[in-house]
Formats: sequence, structure tokens, C-alpha cells
Amino acid sequence: MSVLDAPAGTAPAPADGEGLVGVFVRLKLALLRNGLRQSAGRRAAYIASVVFALLIAAGQLLALVAMRGSEHAASVVVLLAGVMAVGWAVMPLFFPSGDETLDPSRLVMLPLRPRSLISALLTASLVGIGPLFTLCLAAGSVAAVAYGAVGAVFAVVCAPLALLLCVALARAVATANTRLLSSRKGRDLAVLSGLVIAVGFQVVNFGAQRIGEAGGLSTLAPAADVVRWLPPASAIGAVDSASRGAYGQAAGQLLLSVAALLALLWLWQRSLTKLMTSPDGSTLAAAGPAREKTGKEGSRLSALLPAGRTGPVMERSLRYIVRDPKTKSAWVTALAVGLLVPLFNALQGHGSVYFSCFAAGMLGVQMYNQFGQDTSAFWMVSLTISSTRDAYLELRARALTLLLITLPFTIVVTVLTAAVTGDWGSLPPALGLSVGVLCGMLATGAVTSALFPYSIPQDGAFKNVAPGQAGLAWISMFGGMLSAGLLCLPLIGTTIWLHVADHQQWLWTLLPAGIVYGALIVWAGLRIAAPRTAERLPEILAAVSKG
Repeated sequence: MSVLDAPAGTAPAPADGEGLVGVFVRLKLALLRNGLRQSAGRRAAYIASVVFALLIAAGQLLALVAMRGSEHAASVVVLLAGVMAVGWAVMPLFFPSGDETLDPSRLVMLPLRPRSLISALLTASLVGIGPLFTLCLAAGSVAAVAYGAVGAVFAVVCAPLALLLCVALARAVATANTRLLSSRKGRDLAVLSGLVIAVGFQVVNFGAQRIGEAGGLSTLAPAADVVRWLPPASAIGAVDSASRGAYGQAAGQLLLSVAALLALLWLWQRSLTKLMTSPDGSTLAAAGPAREKTGKEGSRLSALLPAGRTGPVMERSLRYIVRDPKTKSAWVTALAVGLLVPLFNALQGHGSVYFSCFAAGMLGVQMYNQFGQDTSAFWMVSLTISSTRDAYLELRARALTLLLITLPFTIVVTVLTAAVTGDWGSLPPALGLSVGVLCGMLATGAVTSALFPYSIPQDGAFKNVAPGQAGLAWISMFGGMLSAGLLCLPLIGTTIWLHVADHQQWLWTLLPAGIVYGALIVWAGLRIAAPRTAERLPEILAAVSKG
């Protein structure tokens, strides 16, 4: 009998492993199904995200299979497995995850044994788009290097083994950091993750450039020789070794992968046991006295902001950026990546002043899901919105808050990139185009905030989307960015035409054109979003309060 079937008023007996597995799988499917039942738009967004992910997975699978027979196939698939493992270890902590069944902090009061929970949570973790995507990559990787009967046998064993290693690694890391990331100080540490990820992406980017300069994929061989002995890449390496007839090496890599899986499960169980039996320090009373709130900083800030509704809304948004850990993390990541990408490319000699548009794009993303950033506190904001005019003023103030930070930052990044590249002649058109991109994302962000709101849970350290809303979040983000790109086509087309037609003397006109055109599309975006916000206020409130 499972814990869900226990009679009322009695203490349920611990569920057996097999029954608990079914309960958790059904729970995950029920959460997904109930989330999709809330609206047709959410179902459409989820289906679109699934189709998009499956198309990419199919493309990756075909590309890997096409590498079969290449002399560099083994190096590529081994390193791909290593990158895949790093992604699984990092993404559950810092990127959206709408899976309530994987949050161990919700299970501490249930009479469940950690060993039974491990098998149930591991099985439930295998249900989803992410595991399917990873399985496609693993299948393509083994297909690229498997030859002969022995290689085929190793491929059948090692592909699912690599998937299990990735999932177990993600769960072990997530469980070990649950208490840390659930605390206020721990969530503040997530700000550093943005910097780590930003630098990591740049390392990968520059590594790819160095590979192209140094003679292609042959330069990957030394790194692959090391990574093939690190799980889960060792599982893929075992298939390659068996196909080459190095059966002793293949057996060693396979045993290493199995040992790593067992070690991860043991560490996961140990962390889960500690989580379920140790007291939570966050429930203890704070030892120190509360800080006095003088209000002097707030009064000085209010004096600098516009009067009316705009000032208080801007002040509230600025305080969110400073005090809310998830909002702060998003801003730090955007600022770091927006600065690193154009400058590092310029320093490498491959950059252009137009790369500064990337900074505008990274910062413009902060306009998306504006109401979801308020979480359940949005109900207080909703009480002040009784008309389209109120909605317009609310959205305009939020857009002005973003411009207060993003516009000076975009100007600084563009000027620095021009100084590094020495191409001062491209500064005016690049700056105009950057302003246009930024304004386009502000416009589409206001509209998607009204049409595709979603909740950002505050009780989950590594969840940024409520269950059933992950597809909605992706369609809001990518649909909005695609629309912003389409809005900027006039500026992009004009820039290209002036360069192709050799009218360099007129490139400076793109600066005022970008400013004027950007202001117009922001105004239009706010005008379109305001009535939809006022009309859909109950739906928005329900969506952002879900977490």
C-alpha cells in the first residue's frame, strides 16, 4: 500500500520501492496534465516547445550518425558527453525546472525511506523532454562509434547508462544544495552562477574559434583522451574502445561508469537522508536584532523619480532588482554576458562594433514576464489597475526602469567595443541599431507579459517556472525575441543596404533613426499590451500566483 492509499486517521506504512515508483511517475504526469488543462494557450505553448526540442534532438541525432566513419567522430562524441554532463549538473540549479516531484524538501514530512525515494525519483526524472533529448544525443553518439557485434552490445548498454549518470548527477547536486539555495543568503549566491555561466560560454566560444584556427577537429584529440575516462563520457568511450578491439580498456571504462553511477546514487541517498532528518536552520529564530529602517535611502530615491504612479512603480522595480535573489541573478547574468561577448570577441580580433547589439538583446530579455517577477504579490498591484490607462502607466513605468539601466549600459558597451576594434565610424549605426533592438524587446516584452504570464516559484531554489508552465515560458521568451527581430528588420535592412550600396557617409543617420523608430515601437507595444493587461487581469493573477 502506498502512502497515498493509507486510511484516514492512520499512520501510513512506508511505501515499497515498486509501488512508490508508480506513484511518483503518475504524480509527475498528473502535474503536467493539470497544468496543461488550465488554458488552450498553455497547451499550445507546451506543444510548440516539445516540437522545437524534438526537432533539435532529431537534427543532433542525424548529425552524429552522419559522422559515422569520420576519424574524429570518437573525439567529438566523447567531448559532447562531457559537455552534456556539465549541463545536467548546472542547469537544474540555475535554469527553469517545473518538476515538483524532484524537489526533496517537499517530501521530508512523509514516512518514506530514502532508498525507496531514490528509485522513485530517478524513474520520475526520466520522464520529460530533457531526458529524451539527452537519450537522443547518447544514441547518436554510440551510433557514430559502434562497429561490430561487441561494439553494438556495448552501445545498447552504455547509451542508457550515460543517461542515468546524467540524471543521477543532476539529482545528487540538486539535493545536496537544497538547503543552501533555499536560504536567502544561499539564493544570493546564485548571482555568482550567472558570472560562472557567462564566462563558461565565452570559454566554449573561444575554444571553438581556436579549433578552427588550429586546423580543425584534430585538435580535440588530446582533450578527448582525458575526458574519455571521466563519467559519463567514459560510457561513450567504452563503445569506441570495444569497436576498436581494445576490450580491456572498454571493460575498464564501463566499470568506471557503473561505479560512478553507484557512487552518485549513494551520495544522493546520503544527502536525502540528511535533508529528511536534520533540522532546517531557516526555521530557527534569527539571533541578531532586526535592522532599523530609516527610510532615508527610499526618500532620496523617490525624489529623483517622476511624480505620479510612475515614480513608485519604478522604485518598486529597482528594489526588486537589488533585493530579490532571482531577479538580481538574472540581471547580473545579463550584464556580464552582455559585456563579455562583444568585448572578448573584439579582443580576439574577430569582433565588430555591431556585436554590441548582443548586450541590448540580453538586457531586453528582462522585460519579459514582468508580472511573473512579482509572484503572488502581484495581487496588490492588480488592485491598482482598474482601466487601460492604469495598465499603460504600470507597463510604461516598468519599461522606463529597464531603460534607466539598459540604455546607459548599451551606450558604454558600444563605445568600449568601438574603442577596442578602432572602428569609430561604425559607432553611430551600431548604437542606433542597438537602441532599436532594445526598444523592440521592450515592446514585445510588454505584450508577452500580458499574453503569456507565468509564475516564478520562490520556495524552490532551482525552479524558475511553476509545474506545467515551462512550455509557456519558452514560447513567451522565444516568440517575443523572434517578434522583436522582425520589428527591427527595417533598421537591419537599412544598415545592410547602406553598406552594400557603399553609402558609408549616411550611416550616421541610423543613430537618430534608431532612437525615433525605437521610441515609436515601444509606444506601440505599450499601447497594444495595456488593454490586454486590463482585460486579462484575473488570468494574469492566477498564472503568476500558481507557484
